Amino acid sequence: MNQEANDTGVATVIIERLEKERLPRALDLKAKVDAGGQLDDMDIAFLERVFADSEDLKPLLDRHPEYHELASRMMRLYQEITAKGLENEK
Repeated sequence: MNQEANDTGVATVIIERLEKERLPRALDLKAKVDAGGQLDDMDIAFLERVFADSEDLKPLLDRHPEYHELASRMMRLYQEITAKGLENEK
């Protein structure tokens, strides 16, 4: 299998996971922290997985700049969640 075909398969799975799992969970977390809630251990574990996965995806993103905007928007959302979550801890 060539790299392009492999990348297409990986991107398809990642986008499906984003649509069905990650984005809905992120939006729930955003609503939680925006309402003054704190991140619990499960929330933090989710965010840690997301950040670890994003590191693994850097080579794919380097090869496919068409995904940069989507990745940037998701990372901004996760950053907003963590920043607000930290603020709510104070």
